[in-house]
Amino acid sequence: MTETLFGGPTLPPAYPERAAWGTAPKLRAWQQEALDLYLRNSPRDFLAVATPGAGKTTFALRVASTLIDSGAVNRVTIVAPTDHLKRQWADAAAKVGIAIDPNFKNSDGQHGRGFIGVAVTYAQVASKPLLHRAKTEAARTLVILDEIHHGGEALSWGDGLREAFDPAVRRLSLTGTPFRSDTSPIPFVEYAQDRDGIRRSKADYTYGYGNALRDHVVRPVMFMAYSGQMRWRTSAGEEMAASLGEAAVTKDITSHAWRTALNPAGEWIPAVLAGADKRLSEVRRTVPDAGGLVIATDHEDARAYAGQLKRITGESPTVILSDDAKASSKIEEFTASDKRWMVAVRMVSEGVDVPRLSVGVYATSTSTPLFFAQAVGRFVRARKRGETASVFLPSVPQLMALANSMEAERDHALDRPEKEDADGLFNPEDSLMAEANREDKASDSLTKGKFEALDSQASFDRVLFDGGEFGTGGEVGSDDEMDFLGIPGLLDAEQVGTLLRQRQHEQLNRKNRKAPAAAETPAPAVPDHRMLMDLRNELAKNVAAWSARTGTPHGVVHTKLRTVCGGPPVAQANEEQLQSRLRKLQDWFIGRK
Repeated sequence: MTETLFGGPTLPPAYPERAAWGTAPKLRAWQQEALDLYLRNSPRDFLAVATPGAGKTTFALRVASTLIDSGAVNRVTIVAPTDHLKRQWADAAAKVGIAIDPNFKNSDGQHGRGFIGVAVTYAQVASKPLLHRAKTEAARTLVILDEIHHGGEALSWGDGLREAFDPAVRRLSLTGTPFRSDTSPIPFVEYAQDRDGIRRSKADYTYGYGNALRDHVVRPVMFMAYSGQMRWRTSAGEEMAASLGEAAVTKDITSHAWRTALNPAGEWIPAVLAGADKRLSEVRRTVPDAGGLVIATDHEDARAYAGQLKRITGESPTVILSDDAKASSKIEEFTASDKRWMVAVRMVSEGVDVPRLSVGVYATSTSTPLFFAQAVGRFVRARKRGETASVFLPSVPQLMALANSMEAERDHALDRPEKEDADGLFNPEDSLMAEANREDKASDSLTKGKFEALDSQASFDRVLFDGGEFGTGGEVGSDDEMDFLGIPGLLDAEQVGTLLRQRQHEQLNRKNRKAPAAAETPAPAVPDHRMLMDLRNELAKNVAAWSARTGTPHGVVHTKLRTVCGGPPVAQANEEQLQSRLRKLQDWFIGRK
């Protein structure tokens, strides 16, 4: 970790109006507020929900040191999802004088001398719950459950946690993403019925991404979405083609187009990696050690992406594979270096602290809100004011919806709503998360000859930021793409929004200046059905984005556009009418009514 946990000039204040920049108190405002609440109530169980990068570790270790100093506890057990995170917790604890043994094995029986406690994984506890219960009973134990949502992943895990830590005098649960794809109750978490009769997890303290962004605790995130034409062969031998993210297609076609884009043999992924590297170069002008991370679906893709990055940059990236015994040491080495890129399969998606990561490529077909939020969380940790994050991703509806709802705060639901969202968008409270998980398993068909990606081309689609969408699309390498890749790397959230609106306005002006020349060309006697379909798809994507931003149903947005702009329903509208509605939507996005 690069920041001093309890104090020092590298820990920025949460609320700038409460302290001059660089003169922060020992804790950020939210951490102090949560600590005051904890000490005031002295609860046995406490659930703190804080967005990735906000400083959950700092808060938890302050709770631990306070309880140790007061004599309320004399042993600490930290439960984390991975071995790497065990060591990360131990290192952080050591900096504040708490000796935690991350090398403890169940077969050891006792932790090493000189340690006040251990760091273990959820799997480790589940395999020997009675051993950990005996250790818990033998002392006044504080249990810190990092990313507690993992406690509901399997019945044996949940039962093991309850068995092992039921005797603990204090349990502090932490998570940055308090929702799961199933309805398994999470141990030691309180659930309460809402007005719809759905039981949802109840946090004792919540600090969401929106608040953290306003307080300059995390970086603003720009999502760089790329579309393009895809072509593949189905299991029946039929050749198919579609535009990535096209609205008027089935989920199966979207899924196949998405996987075609991620195929290392195509042109889409190399083009996106090249764009991401250009963005990283721009960020490194002002943040010299800024790094990038590519999150891949599997080992084969990860190695192929690494090879492509080497050809683009001339530098071999760090490759992190889940079966690599040296994975943790490689992550630590990358963290301390100024290397440009790291490529990983899943394991760097949660909890791993590499603060210099500023640019990401979401090159995986996983689309659950849990995984997406944790993956994006790798890029939002702020080191100094003004750092921005950029995440490159395929322009598909699932990811667009998740990117547009970054600030949404969710709770874990034990009961399913009776119906899905009208828009069919992914939501942690509906069955679509299960579908996303099934899609991941279906990716095996790529290696079994049931699906064959043929070719792919990339095009720049748009930028998503703070619920808005910017850009009019463009070819890879065009001025339209470079307008956004070249945004400075040091800007606060308000400056990012202002600059994006400015670039959007400039692009619209460029297109309008070209329009008169185009108007001189006689219009064809027969309407161009392909052009009309493209305009309908573009309108559908923009309406979906406005719906996600405002909470207004799609149908209501379309009706309002017809009222304002005139004309028939979308299916009967001509080119001029569709363009008029698109321009009106763009006005709404930049604040003009």
